[in-house]
Amino acid sequence: MLLLTGAAGFIGSNILRWLNQTGRDDVIAVDDLSDGRKCGNLSGLAFADYLDRDELLAEIDRLPPLTGILHQGACVDTTASDGRAVMRDNYTFSKRLFALALRQRCPLVYASSAAIYGDGAAGFREDLPCERARTPYAFSKWAFDQFVRRRHREGAGIPVVGLRYFNVYGPGEGHKGRMASVAWHSFVAARQGRPPRLFAGSDGFVRDFISVDDVARINLHFLAEAAAGHDRSGIYNVGTGEPRSFADMGRIVSSLAGVPAPEIIPFPDDLRGQYQTYTCADLTRLRAAGWEERFTTLEEGLASYWHAIRDTTAATPSVIGP
Repeated sequence: MLLLTGAAGFIGSNILRWLNQTGRDDVIAVDDLSDGRKCGNLSGLAFADYLDRDELLAEIDRLPPLTGILHQGACVDTTASDGRAVMRDNYTFSKRLFALALRQRCPLVYASSAAIYGDGAAGFREDLPCERARTPYAFSKWAFDQFVRRRHREGAGIPVVGLRYFNVYGPGEGHKGRMASVAWHSFVAARQGRPPRLFAGSDGFVRDFISVDDVARINLHFLAEAAAGHDRSGIYNVGTGEPRSFADMGRIVSSLAGVPAPEIIPFPDDLRGQYQTYTCADLTRLRAAGWEERFTTLEEGLASYWHAIRDTTAATPSVIGP
């Protein structure tokens, strides 16, 4: 039995979809469905049981034997200012799952974040000198990475893998609203016959965009490595290593959807000082851990995303932009 937290979320639901495609439905799905829109992400997917996040905490010592924990649940608001609340959701809860993995003697694969690298001036390697968390969200992810690193040094005895996601896009993110990817906001505009809207300077805003399908496959790669007896414990960047500009994304969306070229809007004041203008995953460690598959190109990923979203109903976002 697998435990999947954040199962109704963006990345978690896509991991569950990929598990189903490989014939697996022995999954305990965990989430907080206070936002009922997320229910749609689980519709049509197969799992053995569902637990609310609070139910999981209450039942954590009475779970059936687990063969792995895929921990995707988190507060994902990168602009959240309540550090205490973010640490409770992203750090303290993650430590509870680490302790569960130890008791169950099963691998733990969890979501970290490229936000840990701050403005990226020191590089994007999984090394302390590169890590400059500047927001409560980034700090909470970095703090748990530090906790895991220390336990590795002390000898955890189980495979524990942290995955630092770069800029993920794809189906299932609509409930995130403002925190959804630029691709989602752009496609919502396109479905309404409007051009994508991009922040001023988007030609110079370059990110490592990665398809959620690739992210899901990498999670399952590390789960399979553990099942095969290969301990790949460590922290790994999850990007393509080939960054593209937001302007590129906007132009691709306009071409796919047949709408005018992107409209430029002012850069919002609340993002100044905490906005990554450049990201590029160093994939040295990921490749060394056995990930040899090619990544989905931005053109391929956006075409697939547009095919998935164009016939669905999406709410109009309150803010459209990166």
